[in-house]
Amino acid sequence: MHQDAGPEALRRSPTGRVPRWALDEAHGRRADPAPWRVPVPPRRRRRVPDGVGAALVVLAVVGGAAWAHTTGVLREVPGAVGTPGTPPPGTGSADGRLEPVPAQAATGATWRPLATAADGAPVRWDPCRPVHWVVRTDGAPAGGQELLRRAVERVSAASGLRFVEDGTTDEGPSPEREAYQPERYGDRWAPVLVTWTSPAEVPGLAGDVLGRAGPSTVELPGADPAHVSGEVELDAPELGELLALPGGEALVLAVVQHELAHLVGLDHVDDPGQLMHPETSWQRDFAAGDLAGLAALGAGPCRPDV
Repeated sequence: MHQDAGPEALRRSPTGRVPRWALDEAHGRRADPAPWRVPVPPRRRRRVPDGVGAALVVLAVVGGAAWAHTTGVLREVPGAVGTPGTPPPGTGSADGRLEPVPAQAATGATWRPLATAADGAPVRWDPCRPVHWVVRTDGAPAGGQELLRRAVERVSAASGLRFVEDGTTDEGPSPEREAYQPERYGDRWAPVLVTWTSPAEVPGLAGDVLGRAGPSTVELPGADPAHVSGEVELDAPELGELLALPGGEALVLAVVQHELAHLVGLDHVDDPGQLMHPETSWQRDFAAGDLAGLAALGAGPCRPDV
């Protein structure tokens, strides 16, 4: 069972940073064995102003390094799904699941969804259509692309969502990225954008933050919201430096898995034994709570209405 996420339509992930002791350890410097922690600010909900249209896209850029910086943007989509400004509903959706429902992890494992519907159910992707993704490879560190694909495979297996790589793109990261870009990607929801970037381009990656990620969510009248697109931003210079160190490959793979789990819809948790803990850097793979959350998020119904 996941931790109580409350009735909010949009959950924010707390700000966190890679513990300095972990970076010192990775660089071979003497490290204090006690992890460094930062205060967790109170969660906030951004209210929807009166008079907005029937359909909304919520871009929740969340995520983190080893682990995490977050922001959130709420934007209106003109009209309902299927009208100008959105693709035809059900584009690319099959009649049933594309992959089997993954096995649930142990009962009571700790996880938390990024977003919840009015009834408290987690907001999910449509398991009956692929999660398409593209990558901007400019500046990618040596070996980074292969690690990215390995992380995608792990998240796909844990969530039961089929990920399809659509190749490369020249699109850059943007806090105002549109979830529907027919001139670039055709008459469908835009694929998830993965960029190898830097703090110079994405100021939110400054300091010890290694990555940010999150889904774009469409909200329909009389129906649960659904994730339809998203972004993953990876700090190429810092991750490349870590890759060159002994044990760095495992750490970078864990960072990318953590970010992709945010993309699927997992929030941070307080349990330091989970990969989704915002400050834990010794965890190198998904633990029971992470797996339970990913399985639950991938076990939703088909959504031909979006």
